[in-house]
Amino acid sequence: MAQIMAARGYADVVLCDIVDGLPQGKALDIAEGAPWVGFSSKITGTNDWADTAGSDVVVVTSGVPRKPGMTREDLLGTNAGIVRSVIGNAVKASPNAVFVIFANPMDAMCHVALEAAGVPVARVVGQGGMLDSGRYRTFISMETGASVRDVAAWVLGGHTEATMVPIVSNASVGGVPLTSLLPADRLEAVVNRTKRGGAEIVDLLKTGSAFNAPAAATIEMVDAILLDEKRILPCCTLLQGQWGIKDAYVGAPVTLGAGGVEAIHEIPLSDSELAGMREAGTAVLELVAATPK
Repeated sequence: MAQIMAARGYADVVLCDIVDGLPQGKALDIAEGAPWVGFSSKITGTNDWADTAGSDVVVVTSGVPRKPGMTREDLLGTNAGIVRSVIGNAVKASPNAVFVIFANPMDAMCHVALEAAGVPVARVVGQGGMLDSGRYRTFISMETGASVRDVAAWVLGGHTEATMVPIVSNASVGGVPLTSLLPADRLEAVVNRTKRGGAEIVDLLKTGSAFNAPAAATIEMVDAILLDEKRILPCCTLLQGQWGIKDAYVGAPVTLGAGGVEAIHEIPLSDSELAGMREAGTAVLELVAATPK
């Protein structure tokens, strides 16, 4: 994320971490590429939140992966504690920032971040939907042979294999409905591959998970906020009755601009897609209820 953001060249970047030397080394490594990449923005590594003061956007990536013997509640408790600490420090340094949540389990961590930040709900938004939609569009391109640039398709709902909802009803390629381009069995295969997108990468790498696509997806959100682009993007936001979902962070089409989430667009869905969205809302509220305070 830091490398992509620095290469954009229009904003300074600060990496903050508790490990001494880690953010400093990462920042220096990226900065030393500037002569060849061609950016003049400043990139700084620090262990002091004071160096982040006045940030317009804070991307929270902190957290630990689930380890052998660790229960879901253990992971929730550990990462919730980390996110609360990070948000608490970040909001003191940058009280007017928009907070983009990447930490997992992302949907539940959005709830934790909103409570810890004490800022308007529009200024806490989750990455969920962006990465999954990128995968969905890629797989549609591979299956149809069309340019990925012409693929318009979203994944809404949750950010897990069980709760994400690849939207078929309004997916298209160059304006042509996807349902008229692919037979039902191939369409189902694309949807299922999208749901397993993260697991597929893990299975191939064996020692890690994806990082290029998640970074690219997240920085699209940062661009939309910093440049006030008013992009309509699939992001995790607190729904307030849309699709019958109340007080739950769920992936939805939102207008993303300088104020964060500036609008939520309640698009028509098929019956199965609507059911999936509501299941995602129920699932995240169950996670929130299980998160240690």
